[in-house]
Amino acid sequence: MTTAVTTRRSARKPKGDGHLRRAEILEAAERIFVAEGYEGATIRKIADEVGVSSTALYMHFPDKGCILLEICERTIGQLLERNSVIAAKPVDAATRVKLMLESYMRWGFEHPNAYELVFSGARQISGVWHEGTADTGARCYEIFSGVVREIAAEGRLRTGTADSAAQALWASCHGVVTLMVTRPNFDWAPTDEIIEVTLDGLMHGLVAD
Repeated sequence: MTTAVTTRRSARKPKGDGHLRRAEILEAAERIFVAEGYEGATIRKIADEVGVSSTALYMHFPDKGCILLEICERTIGQLLERNSVIAAKPVDAATRVKLMLESYMRWGFEHPNAYELVFSGARQISGVWHEGTADTGARCYEIFSGVVREIAAEGRLRTGTADSAAQALWASCHGVVTLMVTRPNFDWAPTDEIIEVTLDGLMHGLVAD
C-alpha cells in the first residue's frame, strides 16, 4: 500500500525533552518507511516530517539503519513483554493462547505503521535486523508456541501437531491484521467483531473442550 506522507513541521521542543524528540523521529520514520520503502526514505525526509534539521536528527541517530533497527527492537520487545505476562497467568493454556493472539492483533491495529514495517516488510528490513532483535523475536514466538504445546500435551488439538497448530494460529491472525491495515478502504466489519470472530473460529476449530 502506498500512503501519502504529509510533511508537517512540529514546534521545537525545549532542551531536556530529547526523549520526546526521539520518539517523534521514530514515529515519523515508521510512516515514511511504509510509504516510501526503506530505500526511498532519507534522513532529510524524516527530518522534514519531524520539523528538525538533518544535523539535529543525526544527534539522535547516526543513520536511517539505526532508526529502523530501533523500531524493530521496540516492536518485538513490546510483544515479548506482552507474551511473557500472559504466559504467566494462572489460567488454562487455551485461554492464554487466545489472549496472546488477541494481544498481538490489537497491537497491530493500534500501531499499524510499525506492524506493517516489521511484520509485512521483511524483504526491505532483512539486512537491518540485529542478532539480538532476531533472538527476541524467536523468544516471543517460543513463548507462544510453548503454550500451544501445553494444549497438545493435554490431547486437546483436533488436528495437526503443536508446531503446525501454532504456525496456523499465528499466520491466520497475521493475515487478518495485514489485510485490514493495508486495505483500509475495504468495508470491514468493526475491528472488535473481526477479532472475536477470528479467534473464536480458530480456537473452536483447533482446540477441543
